[in-house]
Amino acid sequence: MMGYEEQVAMELRLWARNLAKKEGVLESTSKAFSNKINNVLPKKVHAALTSAIKGIVQASLVGAKYTPKRPVAYGITLEERDRQAEQLTNVYKKVAAAEGAGTGAGGLLLGAVDFPALIAIKMKYLFEMAHIYGFDTSDMNERLYILSIFQLAFSSREHRLTVFERMKNWEHQHHESSGRFNNSDEIDWQKLQQEYRDSLDLRKLLQLVPGIGAVIGAWANYGLLEDLNVAAKNSYRMRILQRHNGLSSAEL
Repeated sequence: MMGYEEQVAMELRLWARNLAKKEGVLESTSKAFSNKINNVLPKKVHAALTSAIKGIVQASLVGAKYTPKRPVAYGITLEERDRQAEQLTNVYKKVAAAEGAGTGAGGLLLGAVDFPALIAIKMKYLFEMAHIYGFDTSDMNERLYILSIFQLAFSSREHRLTVFERMKNWEHQHHESSGRFNNSDEIDWQKLQQEYRDSLDLRKLLQLVPGIGAVIGAWANYGLLEDLNVAAKNSYRMRILQRHNGLSSAEL
């Protein structure tokens, strides 16, 4: 009979293959539509969105605001971690859906507010997921890993694969994190926000349509939290199996 961690290892291999899949027709169409919208948006709008995303991500990397009250979980099984992660995800899905419904009902103005608000929810969620899986977010390297998970969940296929290659070898690399983010020029904030916005696809664009925004906003945010859940859960499972069971990056 297959043990729980063996089953997880199989799920991880399937997940890795899915990450490498080429974009389908829907994704390509959505990306093309997003590009058209981006091209007509004024530079001031791009700058405002970039600044909002940059501010939230920087705060999560160097500040204490997102550090969970939940203690780091040590000495529990992977199966128990997955169970706790599922419970946490269900809570955050409801929070995100409520936030999306509220801003979606407000039309274009509140729809724009939804972007940074949803990022803040996602970052809080990722910090709590780290503690559930036994990784201490007071460590800068763990915050860097959280940023990688964020990009893994919300990026184009090309950028996603680049991020994933770095994450696969995380446990075997020595990171000199001290002072690494004192210079914000080391992160391409424009690229980060562009990748993020392009990945939100038609779900979030439809949220701005009067009359249906509330329903679409709730549905979109709920789905985006599920996307983030898949990326976070499997990213931490991967590290745990690499650390304890010798799962190699080549096997992914």
